[in-house]
Amino acid sequence: MKPEAGRQERIREVIAFLRGEFPDAGTALGYKNPLQLLVATILSAQCTDKQVNKVTKELFKKYQTAEDYANADLADLEQYVRSTGFYRNKARNIKNCCRKLVEDYNSQVPDEMRGLVKLPGVARKTANIVLSHGYGKTQGIAVDTHVMRLAKRLGLTREKNREKIEKDLMHITPKKHWILLSNLLILHGRKTCKARKPLCTECKLKNLCPHAFRYD
Repeated sequence: MKPEAGRQERIREVIAFLRGEFPDAGTALGYKNPLQLLVATILSAQCTDKQVNKVTKELFKKYQTAEDYANADLADLEQYVRSTGFYRNKARNIKNCCRKLVEDYNSQVPDEMRGLVKLPGVARKTANIVLSHGYGKTQGIAVDTHVMRLAKRLGLTREKNREKIEKDLMHITPKKHWILLSNLLILHGRKTCKARKPLCTECKLKNLCPHAFRYD
């Protein structure tokens, strides 16, 4: 079997196993519209979804439109998002991002990749999350730190660059499963295949994983 065919077969098995474990796989971020999802995703960098949801519960009451964020006092916005870490950069990115939404996109979050990645603080990972969960559109695979780690451990890629990993995964995964794959790998990474000490003995993928029991 050719290496590519082997990876394609492995990705099918990975999805099948994890689908059984996480039948309701989706984003854990709380949001009601694409703007809220965009803001929450920016805040989620280096922060747990649980903490982001705690912060956005109050943040979304204070700031409800792109104009609200664009016109926000930066120091005030910083205090709202302080507990998510790197709060100065995050507050500045949110304010500048929403300013561009107001100025260039009629205050609406773009529903295509080209427009999203032009926004301050928005790279492909964030754009893919907004597109998939905010608009139900499949234009790529959201590659966060969990997806990066698991893709390499499971032998699905040898790349280290986030965008190259995304291309590898897109190449071997049926497009209909792109959104699902990201959600499943994220959930498995949080629950079992942890960064420092993966729980290989409990892992349903251990028989598929080239690196099983090598990270304890």
